[in-house]
Amino acid sequence: MRLFNRIIDKEENLALVGLGYVGMPIAVAFAQKGIHVIGFDLNDEKIALYKSGIDPTKEVGDETISQTSVEFTSNEKDLRRAKFIIMAVPTPVNTDHTPDLKPVIGASEIVGRNLVPGSIIVYESTVYPGCTEDVCIPILERESGLKCGVDFKVGYSPERINPGDKVHCLENIQKIVSGMDTESLAEIQDVYNIVIKAGTYPVSSIRTAEAVKVVENSQRDINIAFMNELAMVFDRMDIDTNEVVDGMNTKWNALGFRPGLVGGHCIGVDPYYFTYEAEKLGYHSQIILNGRIVNDSMGAYVANTAIKKMIEAGQAPKKSKVVIFGLTFKENCPDIRNSKVDDIIKQLNKYGIDPSVVDPWASERDAIHEYGVRLTDMEDVVDADCIIVAVAHNEFKVLRLSDINKFFKMVPDDEKVLIDVKGLYRVDDLKDSGFRW
Repeated sequence: MRLFNRIIDKEENLALVGLGYVGMPIAVAFAQKGIHVIGFDLNDEKIALYKSGIDPTKEVGDETISQTSVEFTSNEKDLRRAKFIIMAVPTPVNTDHTPDLKPVIGASEIVGRNLVPGSIIVYESTVYPGCTEDVCIPILERESGLKCGVDFKVGYSPERINPGDKVHCLENIQKIVSGMDTESLAEIQDVYNIVIKAGTYPVSSIRTAEAVKVVENSQRDINIAFMNELAMVFDRMDIDTNEVVDGMNTKWNALGFRPGLVGGHCIGVDPYYFTYEAEKLGYHSQIILNGRIVNDSMGAYVANTAIKKMIEAGQAPKKSKVVIFGLTFKENCPDIRNSKVDDIIKQLNKYGIDPSVVDPWASERDAIHEYGVRLTDMEDVVDADCIIVAVAHNEFKVLRLSDINKFFKMVPDDEKVLIDVKGLYRVDDLKDSGFRW
């Protein structure tokens, strides 16, 4: 009998390794379909939260977590009871922008130590083409003493979850699947079809599936870099970038991208995985890396613009009180990994400015651990000289300019500085406000 059928019949278990923004929703989705799921993560604190019915990612919510049948564990030996294992650990980059494979290597070692014959391991972590076969499989073989293709099979299915997005969620996004051979591909496709309503899209090889992931995010990165470059030019021309984009989007083939800070664990990282492998093959990227340069510079650009406007307002920036609204890498999401708001903070620090940061979505503990930032409650913001709205959380989008005005010092309007990174306000309204913006 096929592994797929034994999983359906609850004769075999499915395991998720890595229970973050990607792995946890997958584990819950399979459990909701009656599959017995073992959810493994090294973080004992995270496991304790899940067991107590708390969802720190806010991806599925506390109620769903409290009702799920997922067996949450930090004991790696529990993985020995699973035959279908999905790897969903993060793959960040180092400070020199080279791939940091330590998490995926460590997860492969753990799974290898506990691998049983007849298993299928599917990697979802973003890697460069060839990494699964050249790096991960040898680790699995070394740690298990088993032979890939004989004792176990491997596949790759890139994650496409969009954190904070309640419309484009796991079940509604078509899933790329691949396997090392036709047999493993058939098993992997059938297992994922249990939870993917939109269906699966099989490709010919693991390397192709790996390439799909890094290329789709590199494409987005390049398009956003183009819009960021336009925004910097339009700023000098005194043209409203959003109005230009709105007009452009009336054409059928417009892509709808807008300028902004590009961080997070996908778009701000994946292009480097692609160019890393290309460099090893002797090809230097002409477009992708330049797009990264533009997007990586946006935090400093925002900070420098704020400094310029503070000087125009007659402020002494070093003595000014600067408040940043938003720390997470995107709106309505608690994920602060690789947030480009940190680049704004670091650039302001160079001018001797230690800004206050408000973010109702971010974890105070994570903010301190990742960036050394102590969050401020919005109710406690008073006497600001400059406000930078960096993330479009719903809590910020409802603020009118009259509400923003209450956070400033009692000084003439032209001495108040507002930097609207996300374009939440109409230019005509900003002009009428009297702020420096």
